[in-house]
Formats: sequence, C-alpha cells, structure tokens
Amino acid sequence: MAFNVDKIKFGPDGLVPAIIQDVRTGTVLMLAYMNATAFEKTLSSGETWFWSRSRQKLWHKGETSGHVQKVDEIFYDCDADALLIRVEQTNACCHEGYYSCFHYKINPKGGVAIVGELAFDPNQVYGKMAPKEEAATNEVKPVRRECDLTSATCGVLDELFQIIQARKQMRPPGAYTSYLFDKGIDKILKKVGEETAEVIISAKNNNRSEIVFEVSDLIYHILVMMCEKNIDLQDVLNELQDRRK
Repeated sequence: MAFNVDKIKFGPDGLVPAIIQDVRTGTVLMLAYMNATAFEKTLSSGETWFWSRSRQKLWHKGETSGHVQKVDEIFYDCDADALLIRVEQTNACCHEGYYSCFHYKINPKGGVAIVGELAFDPNQVYGKMAPKEEAATNEVKPVRRECDLTSATCGVLDELFQIIQARKQMRPPGAYTSYLFDKGIDKILKKVGEETAEVIISAKNNNRSEIVFEVSDLIYHILVMMCEKNIDLQDVLNELQDRRK
C-alpha cells in the first residue's frame, strides 16, 4: 500500500517520538522527536533529522560531530503515533561519547552503573568544557562497566589484557586506553599512583563496594602499564607460581 506522511499521528505539540535502533546490532541508540518537516527530510535525505524541543529548531543528527545516521528501515506502530527507525550509525550516537544514549543501568539495589566504554571524547568533538573536576586536564576517565557473565573467573584478566593489547596496537580514537598509550608512560604511572592511593582510602573507609571498584581500577591501570612495558600477564603468573613453590 502507498505511504503518506499524513498517516503519522503527530501529537498536540506537532511531534512524534522516534526510537533509533542500530540495524546491525539491534542496539537501541536513542529516543528523539520529529515534526512533519523533520520526518519528510529524513525520508528524502536518507539520514535522520529531528526537532529539538530544547532549542526549538530542526537538527540533523551528526551535523556537529559527523556521527550521522544512515536510514535503513522505517516502521510506525499500530497506532501510527510512534516511529522505529533502523540506521547505520557512524561512530557513536550519544553526545556524552558512548555508543548508545542508553548507557545508564539501574541495578536491583537502586544504584546506577555506566555500561560501555567511551567511543570518543565529547570535549574534543563538541568543544564543551569538561566537568569541573576534570577541567584542568580535560582527561577522559574510565567508567564502571558491567559484564553479562553471572560469575566472573580469573580468565577475565586474560581477556582484559588482550583488549588492552589490541588498544595499544589499533589506538581507536576516543577510547580511554588509547588515551593512556598516547600520553605515554608518565601518564600511565601517574594513574597507577592515583588508583593506589584511592585503594588505600577506600580500605580506610571500610566500604566494601568502594574497595572492589577501586581495586578493579588499579588492576586495569597496572595491566596498561605492563602492556606499555611489554610485560605479559603470563610473566607475572609464572612469577607467582614460582613463589608458591
């Protein structure tokens, strides 16, 4: 059947919500709003356009960052009052530097964790001031990542070390590990020192979850330092085994 834009039921504000999904991975990237003009421009250009409610203007996704969305498929629901647009995402979607805008995960105890790794530095892309505590160095900090495994084993260290080695070789832009290798050994050692101090503080505070988090940060930075110095994880495991003998 033939499609006409008039089929879409725009709300009293002239807008319709649009869910944006990565056609390759199925990841939900973002939720935004379109008016009739934005929808028509999306159809005609093959890239997503939206209506910014905060700025009260049309915006072309990726107009500042270059992270455009190539439209692959468009669906509307049975009430014709919501859109699902499947796209090929260039680089990453979120203006905070993550692949998906939905990177805040609420855990069963009510805490919030950031899931995923920075894909780019938003300060470099958008030219915004970094958060107050990072303004002096414009540094991108690592974030807490969650694993789908129900029970992690020591094998995760080997997996993490392989990822760090790959980052050293490939240097994907925006990745925190790439940032550390680009800055060099002095920066890496500075972070090892800082994380060591944070482990000590968390232990003095007697906060179990804080200790686990800070120890994880320290182990990660130590692995980065080892990789920078071409020391393999197996070298350390062999040393520990020899000591056990």
